[in-house]
Amino acid sequence: MKKIAGGLSHISVFGKEVCEWLISSRPITILDCTVGYGGHAELLLESSQPGTRVIGLDRDPEAIEFCRQRLRRFGDHIVLCQGNHRDLKQHLAEVGVTTVEGVLFDLGVSSPQIDDAARGFSFQQDGPLDMRMDQSVGPTATDVVNTSSESVLADIIYQLGEERYARRIAQAIVRERQRGRIETTGALAAIVARSVPSSYRHGRIHCATRTFQAIRIAVNQELESIEPSLRDAVDVLSEGGRVCAISFHSLEDRIVKHTFRSLAQGPQARLAVRTKKPVVPSREECEGNPRSRSAKLRVGERQPT
Repeated sequence: MKKIAGGLSHISVFGKEVCEWLISSRPITILDCTVGYGGHAELLLESSQPGTRVIGLDRDPEAIEFCRQRLRRFGDHIVLCQGNHRDLKQHLAEVGVTTVEGVLFDLGVSSPQIDDAARGFSFQQDGPLDMRMDQSVGPTATDVVNTSSESVLADIIYQLGEERYARRIAQAIVRERQRGRIETTGALAAIVARSVPSSYRHGRIHCATRTFQAIRIAVNQELESIEPSLRDAVDVLSEGGRVCAISFHSLEDRIVKHTFRSLAQGPQARLAVRTKKPVVPSREECEGNPRSRSAKLRVGERQPT
């Protein structure tokens, strides 16, 4: 596990594969749409030809500032923009770029975000129920949990978390918030644990995992932006350029798969899918980084039009 500034530990999933798919024998420009804490960007800049540039986007201003310090040795070969990848064309225009040779999406939450109790992404440590990627905008997880109707909560937890006990969990949340606002990760995790069968509480994964995932996705509207962002990414790719998309659960991967397939079909096809089946982590990577176990990588290549 690589130690980075500030004592954080982070391993970039599919680091070797991303470099193999995106790096060229000549200097290129790569758009990292989810630069996070800079792991992939650092690998790409270290491994690429001199003159290669990485443009990094991220919604999280803390991540952008961290990257600014971590990657400063690369000078003007790293350009960082705080914002959502659904606005990638706008961000590229702002830095005077119209086309790129590679695009990377690493969807989901980074390990340093999960491990920071103050961000509220995880039930492993008690903290404020926030879950926003950008803490300056939008409703928090506390808002969603305390103001959504029971039916809306159940739909969120079932559809975005694929949680079989969504209805029971939503009912328990509504009962509990009548006694007082639910404002911490620990409180929400305890409610989930009390509402599901005892056998489910001792399963392979923590019984609150899917509920937390669902609420996080809803707070950040993560799924809604994947398809339009992928389509925009293909628009800005030069001929022969590649787009890599890393997902961590089936809902993300399904959108990536269907979007790539759509872009690769018909007489106006703009993309060739280079991964007939998603790449999955090796046993060695899973052993070294357990959070990589659910990761999948799909790759497309821009075709001439």
